[in-house]
Amino acid sequence: MSQPHNRYALRILHWVENVGLIVILLATLVASFQELQVMVVARKVTLTDLLLLFLYLEIFTMLGLYYKQGKLPVRYPIYIAIVALARYVILGMKEMDEWRLLGVAAAILMLTLAVLALRYGHTRFPYREDGADGE
Repeated sequence: MSQPHNRYALRILHWVENVGLIVILLATLVASFQELQVMVVARKVTLTDLLLLFLYLEIFTMLGLYYKQGKLPVRYPIYIAIVALARYVILGMKEMDEWRLLGVAAAILMLTLAVLALRYGHTRFPYREDGADGE
């Protein structure tokens, strides 16, 4: 009896998910064009501008992977977080005290270790193609 209910709920969730992804795509497109416009008006490209464009590119890549594979590797948001933290350090290095800088560096290190652990786990214990967990 709950099967038609489940299918209906899954369709709604799939629709909401797609709308959310389209909103993220459009917002990222707008933000990247705004950043390009700022660089053109300033007639200058800085490292922070490039890192911001790289963040936008990572978001586009993440969305593309999701649409191709139907799932999102958890590593990509971590990569985005690492680049965002690096950009934060570059932007605020002059105003940042030692403890904040150490905290951000520790966060980058933890995220890097998380990516390494995920990659190791994925190569050492690969997922089964049918989606079963093997138990």
